Amino acid sequence: MDAGTKTNPGNFFEDFRVGQEIFHATPRTLTEADAALNIALYGSRFAINSSDVFARALGLPRAPLDDLLVFHVVIGKTVADISVNAVANLGYAEFRWGVPVFPGDTLSVKSTVLGLRENSNKTSGVVWVRSIGTNQRAEMVLD
Repeated sequence: MDAGTKTNPGNFFEDFRVGQEIFHATPRTLTEADAALNIALYGSRFAINSSDVFARALGLPRAPLDDLLVFHVVIGKTVADISVNAVANLGYAEFRWGVPVFPGDTLSVKSTVLGLRENSNKTSGVVWVRSIGTNQRAEMVLD
């Protein structure tokens, strides 16, 4: 990156290496406001995310945040480093959900480059990554 620029323009195919680990910037603390906005925009899909009473009956301390909110935050943290310069659709596969995420949890994300395939045009290619989101206790929330 040019020393005169203030922002990272993102990575291109030729910037990635198999085995490369990318620690995505700025962990994100999720709040009650995030939960409220998510419910206001998308509605609630499940009782466990809507009711502290229901969540406690299942052994949780309170209602966890919606899984899709967690997905959006975790994957969103990867965009600046992984896909901001992508010229095609992204694909997602083999997600595993870990511990529940509650308001007040802070999520961090690390990606590892698993594979690269150069296209026949020699100017672009496909990059496979594995991204793992963890909470402030280093517990996996999304893999």
